[in-house]
Amino acid sequence: MARRESTSTDPLPLPDEVVLVLQGGGALGSYQAGVYEALSEVDIQIDRVAGISIGAVNSAIIAGNPPERRVERLRAFWERMTSALPSFPIWPNDQVREFVHEWSAGFVATVGVPGFFHPRLIPAPFAMPGTDDALSFYDSSALADTLNELVDWNLLNDGPVRLSVGAVDVETGNFDYFDTRGPRKHRIDARHIMASGALPPGLPPVEIDKRLWWDGGLVSNTPLGEVIADQREDMLVFQVDLFSSVNQAPRTINDVIARAKEIQFSSRTRQITDQLMKQRAEHAAIARLLAKLPPDFDQDPDVAELRCIASEYALNIVHLIYRANAWEGGSRDFEFSRRTMQEHWAAGRSAVEATISRSGLLARNIIDGRSATFDLTNHR
Repeated sequence: MARRESTSTDPLPLPDEVVLVLQGGGALGSYQAGVYEALSEVDIQIDRVAGISIGAVNSAIIAGNPPERRVERLRAFWERMTSALPSFPIWPNDQVREFVHEWSAGFVATVGVPGFFHPRLIPAPFAMPGTDDALSFYDSSALADTLNELVDWNLLNDGPVRLSVGAVDVETGNFDYFDTRGPRKHRIDARHIMASGALPPGLPPVEIDKRLWWDGGLVSNTPLGEVIADQREDMLVFQVDLFSSVNQAPRTINDVIARAKEIQFSSRTRQITDQLMKQRAEHAAIARLLAKLPPDFDQDPDVAELRCIASEYALNIVHLIYRANAWEGGSRDFEFSRRTMQEHWAAGRSAVEATISRSGLLARNIIDGRSATFDLTNHR
């Protein structure tokens, strides 16, 4: 059942729950900020955000601010992240741009990112075993101050937008979620967001309740499976991926590094959605068969169990996938330059605009209560 009908200013009828799912990807996360800004401009209101790594940071800023301040706070975060690198005119050429891109990434590797992380005074190989210095190359304590400044934790935990962020237990290797609602309910603060983005060996593990946690992307870079497993009503999901699972074969060693990261960090998004749609089709077939049974079977316990299995809420998943430029190599996730950030942000906006302009099929699915996946920005 749709929440409201489509109008000229509201291009999509919205189901009972609208979810924004944000993948990890470091500096590429400004693409997600652009996506959110464009969604807010067409009055698509988000009921739940789920994130991994930088997606957890963006999710916390969205859930931890009132709607009228979310874009402002996202912009404040990303402008701070990109404030250290100088911005200067460059020749519009892929080779020049690749050189500047790699130089910018090298600068970040050397000095860090303001309000996020900086190199440790004692390099990890020379630090005393068991100390914080020995567990990572960078100190990320500055991120706690940044998050505390930009996020209202009371609103995040008690407000209308549900937040879920994933992290990995260092000792057990188990992947788990910190959630403001449901069976995994936690009182989330900066530690939980930092834990979700604590990618080793660059960033240190974060201690929560006497356990050490690392970046959730080590196991799964998307929280899509968690969102779907918890579905209790008709749902529209905007799945924002920062790495494309499909690309050309590499031609250089930089291409190899970039392609390996794409395959690693686009992890399981397509697999999850393909398996989900296959399962939904099987359940629909079961429902059609059950409808043909004579009334004598109505009280049969096996039939009742199959009816329960086949009964599902509608689910539509919209993929918004960042597709890298030719000059973006394997360092794209830690190239925090202002120019690139603005381009990623604009690309996120463009992806939503392209999706909304071709949203007729999606709208019909939502109105009819059908399930499907969409990538309306893929013109390849």
